[in-house]
Amino acid sequence: MFTIDWPAFTPYTAVAGGVLIGAAAGALALGGGKIAGISGILGGALSDALAARRPAPWRLSFLIGVLVASVLWAIALPIPGAQFEAPWSLLLVGGLLVGVGARLSSGCASGHGVCGLARLSRRSLAAVATFLSTGIVTAVSVHALLY
Repeated sequence: MFTIDWPAFTPYTAVAGGVLIGAAAGALALGGGKIAGISGILGGALSDALAARRPAPWRLSFLIGVLVASVLWAIALPIPGAQFEAPWSLLLVGGLLVGVGARLSSGCASGHGVCGLARLSRRSLAAVATFLSTGIVTAVSVHALLY
């Protein structure tokens, strides 16, 4: 389980993150006609690598940027009082299940939620509704069973 010290929480970092995600998605769409869906970007890079082709530089740049920015943000502005109470094995299984779900739905929350909804895609609306409802049911169920 993930807990936050709510009295120390300020929404400014969340707003800043949302603005940066929207700006990156917009820049990628307007500048190169690409969708900023992490599962598609990572999947394309892995497919290229497995086929012994060099992954597109924009894919590598985007993925490296996401990783570096996440590490720098965590070092510079960690979430006050945030801690994971779940074992790493459970987090790993959850992450793998999210990856399988993203593959089955032909995209992830970033692609469907940020980019697809902005384009008024009905398919993305259905995907986001499915992600959210499944996530809520899963989180409540796992919490009830384990805690």
